[in-house]
Amino acid sequence: MAEAYCVKCKTKKEMKSPQEVTMKNGRKAIKGSCNSCGTGLYRILGK
Repeated sequence: MAEAYCVKCKTKKEMKSPQEVTMKNGRKAIKGSCNSCGTGLYRILGK
């Protein structure tokens, strides 16, 4: 599972329903939501 920092919980959390997306600049990222509070999470991947 993908992990990202949740701003609301202030800890690293696992993402619920992660999806790989491509940003406007061509870089890849993973987009999902926090398991505990439901806040949107976003993690930018390497090139």
